Amino acid sequence: MRASATGRLLIDPKGGSFWFDAGAVCLDFAHTGGEGQYAKFETLHQPGALAEWLAQPPLAAVLTVPATARDLTAAKALRQAIWETAHARAAGRPLPAAAVAIINRAAAAAPLIPELATGGATARWAPPVRATQAMSTLAREMVELLSGPLSGRIRECDGDNCPMVFVDSSRPGARRWCAMERCGNRHKLRALRARRADS
Repeated sequence: MRASATGRLLIDPKGGSFWFDAGAVCLDFAHTGGEGQYAKFETLHQPGALAEWLAQPPLAAVLTVPATARDLTAAKALRQAIWETAHARAAGRPLPAAAVAIINRAAAAAPLIPELATGGATARWAPPVRATQAMSTLAREMVELLSGPLSGRIRECDGDNCPMVFVDSSRPGARRWCAMERCGNRHKLRALRARRADS
């Protein structure tokens, strides 16, 4: 069952890792790899990797029907559509029509259905739990994000050449970095070096 917290530990192919919280599960999903220059960050190499990602909190959708190669292809298409629309919204550009169509198509499928466990103290996703349902749930979250009150707070990281995108849900709306431990610290270090060079 979905928890309220978002975020994942991301591994850099060059080494190192950092905690990244995109502020929405759909945006966390968008950072699992990608096309072109982002292919080196790919984590969803096979259907089992997709199932593993979906089973992790906060979504915690443990598939009862195994993910297929077709599910993986659809998931990667949805991921790319989420990536493209998030970056377009962050930059103030119109949303790409093809990406919107992919999100809408995924959202139209049956989503994950929550149910109370016996005793009513915990909840889970009602079986059967399929990858298509999880993708629908992520697509619906993206629809809500793009059309809701936080739409104007979808941002790209201010770090040099950092493509990370997130929704700033902080009260002041002043988040600038994908992660303070990554781009925020790099910025502070560059600013410190510049001040020392000017002294």
